Amino acid sequence: MAQRVGLGLVVGSATYAETMIRSTQTGSAAGLLLLADISGYTGFLQNVAEAHRDDAFAGGQVPDAYGLVSSLLDGIIERVVPPFTLSKVEGDAVFAFARDEEDVPRGPALLDCLSACYASFRERLGGAMEIWTCRCTACSRVGGLDLKFVLHAGSYVVQSIAGGRELVGPEVVMAHRLLKNHAAELIGQAAYALITEAAASRLGVPADGARELIETYEHYPPIAARVYALR
Repeated sequence: MAQRVGLGLVVGSATYAETMIRSTQTGSAAGLLLLADISGYTGFLQNVAEAHRDDAFAGGQVPDAYGLVSSLLDGIIERVVPPFTLSKVEGDAVFAFARDEEDVPRGPALLDCLSACYASFRERLGGAMEIWTCRCTACSRVGGLDLKFVLHAGSYVVQSIAGGRELVGPEVVMAHRLLKNHAAELIGQAAYALITEAAASRLGVPADGARELIETYEHYPPIAARVYALR
């Protein structure tokens, strides 16, 4: 029988808390962290929900706009997985990572990969607009959706939480914080790839055509990045 000691249970030579930590932690690694985020997503769906609250939603139906957003996210995943591994979908963003960087395009090929994903996104969006059945003001703003990428590199821990795989650690937090940045103001458009110097130097991404940016977040030193406009 386990013996209770203080706040933990002794299990062999380890406390219950130590045993739980070991069972949830699956390993540490270092690699690339990629976020593909649909800009304008929250405001668009809020407007659609308000516009259709008395018709589609009242009748138990879901407006087509929700299916479109799901299709856009599916298209992003199809383009970046592989070479990246999907971590999870976070509302309006796809979060992926790469432990084995040998499979990830390097140099200009990486920019080509992100540009191809963006082109596919715009193609799906344009195709949906051509067959769009609802012409209300809210749904007509679908063309305002856009896509941005954040690519960072650093260490992280992969943990099993509630049966799922979660990436945690300061660099994972930084990658997510970088979604809030000044890139759009710098280049004058919402579609871009923000690549931190840590990731750019690892993959040999050329600086040609990029704008340099330094962002500052609480509890972190300033982080340098490059911003590439997507067209």
